[in-house]
Amino acid sequence: MDRQAELRIIRAAYAKQIMAAANVINPSVAAAFSAVPRQDFVGPGPWLMLRWWARDYVPTPDADPVYLYTDDLVALVPERRLNNGQPSLHAYLMHQAAPAAGEHVVHIGTGTGYYTALLAHLVGRSGRVTGIEYDGELAARARDNLAPYGNVEIIQGDGTQLAFDTADVIYVNAGCTQPAARWLDRLADGGRLILPLTSDEGFKGGALDQIARSGAVFLIRRSGADYHATWISPVAIIPCDGGRNAASEQALAEAFARGGWQKVTRLCRDGEIADARCWLRGDGWCLAYD
Repeated sequence: MDRQAELRIIRAAYAKQIMAAANVINPSVAAAFSAVPRQDFVGPGPWLMLRWWARDYVPTPDADPVYLYTDDLVALVPERRLNNGQPSLHAYLMHQAAPAAGEHVVHIGTGTGYYTALLAHLVGRSGRVTGIEYDGELAARARDNLAPYGNVEIIQGDGTQLAFDTADVIYVNAGCTQPAARWLDRLADGGRLILPLTSDEGFKGGALDQIARSGAVFLIRRSGADYHATWISPVAIIPCDGGRNAASEQALAEAFARGGWQKVTRLCRDGEIADARCWLRGDGWCLAYD
């Protein structure tokens, strides 16, 4: 058996393990994980893998790509703790976002492009993905890595401010303290926004209960002028450049301290909601209960 055939078998097994870890059944997402080679997006090996038992990076024994097909984070810029994120979390979030063939996905925080490539596989040739990356070096790497993907465009800049076409899915891969108005404005009717909100503790990881008290991913679905909101996962993730400020940081930390994020049902873009019905209020918006 040649090496490429062997790696295809390994990726197929990896995809099954990732879907099991995510506790979802989604043949389309599984097929994307099986199809896209992770080694094309994380630089040359050996690689530094974040091992939770060591609380640090541990190098792979050599540059065999087999080591990449586990449910682990791979260092992209280790001195800044920038990683290619945990596959099972992305499998779960992609399952929730449900990108479909022909749709337009905007990926905020594209990194070096691995999960952008998975999104491109999900929307197919009739769809397209706009990847936005704040860091210039990472954006350049993503652009090179994704050159074979004709349905992907990479833009370098602040994903909270850059203009983009109306999106069916906006997939945010960085911790915010508030949703960007542009994301809400450019979400199509019926569109889905994956929105990680994290306090200043939300990049540190730690015990599961600490993660749950400092980071939450919400699925926002647009229906006309209404935005339905559902808590879908705890999260520890890198902060979003442009998506945080001191006032919203404090408000979010206080909201986590109060609890109740699991009960949020909608995102309102007006100031008419009573405080008793708001889990988190920002400038011109709030996450509220029915």
